Amino acid sequence: MDTRIVLTLEAFGFEWDGPIAWQSQTTDAYQAALDELDRQGRVYHCQCSRKQIASMAKHSGSDGPVYPGTCRRSGLAGGEGRATRILVDDETIRFGDELYGQQSQNLARDVGDFVIHRADGHFAYQLAVVVDDHLQQITHVVRGADLLPSTPRQIWLQRLLGFSTPHYLHVPLVLDRHGRKLSKRDAAHPVDADDPLPSLRAAWNFLGQAMPESDDLTLSEFWQWAPTVWQSKRMKPETHHD
Repeated sequence: MDTRIVLTLEAFGFEWDGPIAWQSQTTDAYQAALDELDRQGRVYHCQCSRKQIASMAKHSGSDGPVYPGTCRRSGLAGGEGRATRILVDDETIRFGDELYGQQSQNLARDVGDFVIHRADGHFAYQLAVVVDDHLQQITHVVRGADLLPSTPRQIWLQRLLGFSTPHYLHVPLVLDRHGRKLSKRDAAHPVDADDPLPSLRAAWNFLGQAMPESDDLTLSEFWQWAPTVWQSKRMKPETHHD
C-alpha cells in the first residue's frame, strides 16, 4: 500500500525534497522524545479503556470525552495493555492558522492528559508527527482541517521538547452529503494515476483557485503555472460535496 501511494503521488507530479522517511525506521527518535518527557516528570502510565473514560469523564472536548486524570497518581508501571499519557497544564495554547485565523485551546479543559504511547505498543500520532516534523526540518505544514483541533497538543509537545513550531495551513475537506470526509473506508472513488490532470483540476477548483485559461496544459505545465497564481485566501473554511 505504501509503495502504491508513493507511485500515485509521483504520477501526479509531486517531488521530494529528500529521501522519504518511514516511521517504522524512526522509533528510536520517538523513544528518545518520550524519554525526555519522562525525565521532565511529564508522563505516566494509564490502564483506562475508552469505555471507562467515557463513563468517568465529566464533559467532552474537541476529541470526545476529556480524560479526568484517573491514573495520574496511581504510580502504575508501564507494560502490555497500558498507555503512556502526558501531563498537561491548565494553559491556553494560541496559534494562527493561515486559513482559519487565530485559534486557542485550553488543554486541561478541552483535551486532558493525552496519550503519546498507545497501549498496543505503538507511538501515538501526536508525538510521532512532532518528532517527524523536527527531524525533517518542516517549516510549513499543509493538511486537512480535521487535524486543526489536534494542533495545540503538538505545539505543547514542541515547546516541551524544545522544537520550533511550523506555520500551519489547514485546508477544507471534501465531504459527502452526510458530512463525512471522502475516504477509502467509505467507498470513495480513488484518483486515476494514469490520468492525473482531471483530479488535479478538480482539487484546484474545490480549493477556490483561479482556473487556467487553457484546458490543454500538460502535467508539467500545470505545476509550473499553479504556484504562480496560488492564493490561500481564496479558499473557504468549509465546503461540502455531493
